[in-house]
Amino acid sequence: MAAKKAAKKATSTDKAPAKKAAKKTAVKKTAQKAPKVEKKPAPSLEAVARGAYLNYRRRVENGLPGDSHGDWLEAERQLREEV
Repeated sequence: MAAKKAAKKATSTDKAPAKKAAKKTAVKKTAQKAPKVEKKPAPSLEAVARGAYLNYRRRVENGLPGDSHGDWLEAERQLREEV
């Protein structure tokens, strides 16, 4: 009877590390499948300044409200999407 208890303990302890190992490998596999994100280079200040000027001209010609800061931010956004 003691041999049966020892056998049960041996099998129950054998299963626990196997489950933990399976979980660890599952986590590693999902981490490897994540897509790599490429960093885009930031647009140059000259390109942003030119875009901001063009946004300013378009805004004034069409009589739209806004300011130079908004023109600059819009130029940065446009250049990031373009690249």
